[in-house]
Amino acid sequence: MENVHATAAAHGDGQTFDRKAIWKTFRILLYITLFELALAIGYYEIDFQNRELVKHLLNGVFIILTLAKAFFIVAEFMHLGHEIRNMVLTIAIPALLFLWFISAFLWDGNSYKNLRNNYDKYHKEGQAAPEKKETAPETQKPGVIQ
Repeated sequence: MENVHATAAAHGDGQTFDRKAIWKTFRILLYITLFELALAIGYYEIDFQNRELVKHLLNGVFIILTLAKAFFIVAEFMHLGHEIRNMVLTIAIPALLFLWFISAFLWDGNSYKNLRNNYDKYHKEGQAAPEKKETAPETQKPGVIQ
């Protein structure tokens, strides 16, 4: 395996395989994941006075650590860590706009659901519309026009 990469670099492809960088990224991702796992297990094993506050703080920590892992994955395995700034921004800004697009639609959908539940008297969540009473049809005598 070493010879293949050495000959590729010798022929001037400009492609090199940096095992140290990949193992470094793997270790960083492993340590972050193990830290997240330890926090999650600790949350369930330790009895807190204000469990709701700790839950919200841990959710924030998990989001930050997940974004850090995403950064390392994108930087190393998608090779954006070695690109020029303009190339990175060309990829990052549309991705952020896409995330904003998804969150805006979720927010709008939740708003519509709440408004519908407040103003439509027959569309409360978990409540069925009232049944209409069926009346027996009047019998019509043959040959009589009403």
